[in-house]
Amino acid sequence: MSDEFFPQIPKIQYEGPGSKNPLSFKHYNADEMVGGKAMKDHFRFACAYWHTMRNGLADPFGGPTAQRPWDDGSNSVENAQRRVWAMFEFMQKCGIGYYCFHDRDVAPECGDLEKSNAALDAVADELEKAQNETGIKLLWGTACLFAHERYNQGAATSPYADVFAYAGAQVKKAIDVTHRLGGQGYTFWGGREGYATLLNTDLGRELNHLARFLHMAVDYKQKIGFEGQFYIEPKPREPSTHQYDSDAAACLNFLREHGLKEHLKLNLETNHATLAGHSMWHEMEVAAAADALGSVDANTGDELIGWDTDQFPTDIYLTTQMMLVLLRTGGFTTGGLNFDAKVRRESFEPVDLFHAHIGGMDAFARGLKIANAILEDGRWETFRKQRYASYDSGIGAQIESGEVGFEDLEAYTLQNGEPTTVSGRQEMLENLINEFI
Repeated sequence: MSDEFFPQIPKIQYEGPGSKNPLSFKHYNADEMVGGKAMKDHFRFACAYWHTMRNGLADPFGGPTAQRPWDDGSNSVENAQRRVWAMFEFMQKCGIGYYCFHDRDVAPECGDLEKSNAALDAVADELEKAQNETGIKLLWGTACLFAHERYNQGAATSPYADVFAYAGAQVKKAIDVTHRLGGQGYTFWGGREGYATLLNTDLGRELNHLARFLHMAVDYKQKIGFEGQFYIEPKPREPSTHQYDSDAAACLNFLREHGLKEHLKLNLETNHATLAGHSMWHEMEVAAAADALGSVDANTGDELIGWDTDQFPTDIYLTTQMMLVLLRTGGFTTGGLNFDAKVRRESFEPVDLFHAHIGGMDAFARGLKIANAILEDGRWETFRKQRYASYDSGIGAQIESGEVGFEDLEAYTLQNGEPTTVSGRQEMLENLINEFI
């Protein structure tokens, strides 16, 4: 399409920390090499279709405020196709190389599955054209199995088999379209896969149904030759009282219990970690320890508010912690940093979309450079290694290798007496991190 949707906004450029231009990057310099890799390759930034193009900025106390001049407000395929080009112009001007979508974000629900599938195909035609023209790629796709009233009691965990079947058909189509568009992954987010009360819930049966659903997806993925990575996304609550994918550890336990661990990694979201009572650092370390850290929804939440506020990440401590994990684990392969974040209800003009993404990208650029400097300095890593040095030889090495049992440990302790420990030096390490921030 020839229309320009953001005519007053130029392509965002890197101008350095001294710039006072709000529509410029102060720290994100896409091709700058950090730790042997270009910044853009460390991050693999992605734009969330649902928030950037579809979020009207309503909240529980008021209607939408977002001004989106390219959107006529209709549920037509034509409007959805026009929206594609606004999205891709926005990403080009921000220098964002990937995007993510739900099927019902990019195309309308049309009353029956056949019509909805046709609408999705029609919009996928435009997405394919836009990808070919711009070089922007699909990071991952997913299906919206939570908004329609049919999913009011879950999708794969619904007590109604017909709902389970409809959800399977919808996911099949979403995987087909993701495959067609060269998506590098596919995410399962169980928006309503949980319960409101145990009074009416057969929890074990629902979990088995969810596992059966995911096994069907794995079988179908292999049948069509889709090579993208499958992800499951933890979230503890909202809208359900309790969701089965409540945090990284719960997801990993579920995957192991049901023979799915080799097929799915985790797509972690910061605001979901907060709602689960964890830090994002914790969730990423849990996933990394299980070799299951796949992708990240990059946002943050307000710790004073008890729901998923999906704000853009601007906390440098947060981005530094996240980049420490990513650098130490070798970085993304199929995944990336998807800005699953929305501007505030008061930030309703189109230009605010740019301010928000610029801030998030700059925050991660600072986090990357700080994390890389910490690792290159070596003191933090050296301390961590020395703290566990007793496991590198002697009885510690025998414990790790499985050579000893309780009788051996008893004999060792009787011979060596009371153990000694050394301070964990938490305050010293906090000061060390502050040296770099």
